[in-house]
Amino acid sequence: MTLLKNRILITACAAALLMVQSACTKRSGDADPEVDVQAATAKAGEIEQIVSAEAILFPLHQAAITPKVTAPVKKFYVNRGSRVKAGQLLAELENRDLSAAAAENKGTYEQAQAAYKTATAGTVPQDMQKAALEAQAAKETFAAQQKVLDSRQELYKQGALPRKDLDQASVALVQSRAQYEIAQKHLEAMQSFGQAEALKSASGQLTSAKGKYQGASAMLGYSEIRSPIDGVVTDRPLYPGETAAAGTPLLTVMDTSQVVARAHIPQEQAALIKTGDTARINTAEAGEVAGKVVLVSPALDPNSTTVEVWIQAPNREGKLRPGSTVQVSMVAKTVKDAIVIPTVALLTSSDGTNTVMLAGSDGRAHQQAVKAGIHHGDVVQIVEGLKDGDRVVSSGAYGLPEKTKIKIVEAAQKDKPEAGAAAPAEKN
Repeated sequence: MTLLKNRILITACAAALLMVQSACTKRSGDADPEVDVQAATAKAGEIEQIVSAEAILFPLHQAAITPKVTAPVKKFYVNRGSRVKAGQLLAELENRDLSAAAAENKGTYEQAQAAYKTATAGTVPQDMQKAALEAQAAKETFAAQQKVLDSRQELYKQGALPRKDLDQASVALVQSRAQYEIAQKHLEAMQSFGQAEALKSASGQLTSAKGKYQGASAMLGYSEIRSPIDGVVTDRPLYPGETAAAGTPLLTVMDTSQVVARAHIPQEQAALIKTGDTARINTAEAGEVAGKVVLVSPALDPNSTTVEVWIQAPNREGKLRPGSTVQVSMVAKTVKDAIVIPTVALLTSSDGTNTVMLAGSDGRAHQQAVKAGIHHGDVVQIVEGLKDGDRVVSSGAYGLPEKTKIKIVEAAQKDKPEAGAAAPAEKN
């Protein structure tokens, strides 16, 4: 029994040994497996860092024209869609009452002007001249009486003149002195106060009349609605005869020769943008339109905690319509002579590190650690790990083991058709 067990064990071992030898012989005879892949060449070129966002278009300038007086619309001179110039008359309101008030105040103003001219060129100078003449006459009379008194005193001393005549001369001198002092004080008062007060009164009346006339003229002018900017009329809600209420828009004029796209972008992206950066606006109607960044808000939007950025672009053909939603892309950074490869060739591991599979000159794939930079569309910048001219596996790199034998094929060859499908074109 023991002998039988030994024979069975020996036979099993021999069979197992033969199987191992057979497997080893088969493996040593097989060639390394070859994997079809696509490859791309790392090239030195220019790459842009783009910040994209959704934006709303606004006109360059806009004016919602509101009348300052409430009155019926007498006439419109433009329609919606009309192109207008700054200062052009757009509409006129009923203004007969305002015109009458302006005419009345104009008459009052002209009367005040005439009164002022009379005061400055007639009454005040004449009064001043009269006061001066009176003062001069009183002075001369006083001097003459002084001489008379002196002469009579000499005669009285000589006994040639009675006392009565000397006393009369003294009284006349006192009276002439009083007249002279009164005339002199009147002249001084006219010089210091009279003329100034008279002119001030006349000037005040003129200023008051002028202000009322200007106010009435302004009210009349408010009945003429003029455009403050060049642009196109985009809204005209009323018809002639309807009452335009003060403070309610009567017409809206927009300057659409250029538009401003306003986008809200996250803070970290806004930090890359600065005023003057080139940008593009993309719409279905106008296609891609070049513009530039004209404003990066210094404050955050309190509701969305984003940063508002304005992109200004020309709108010569008028295809960019204010109020529409567009896509904008801003060039935050441009790197020249950057090493770029297709984005699909970049592999990212679970720990966040990046690698590529190099297509080696030995016909095998080799893993290479790299550092990625700017992503733009279907290409990516490689900051470290590659040089100009290196070949990387662009399709089929995922899960490809190190040193796997590879065969570089074109896309049409790698994606072989199923049975019954048309054969691909031959490789050139």
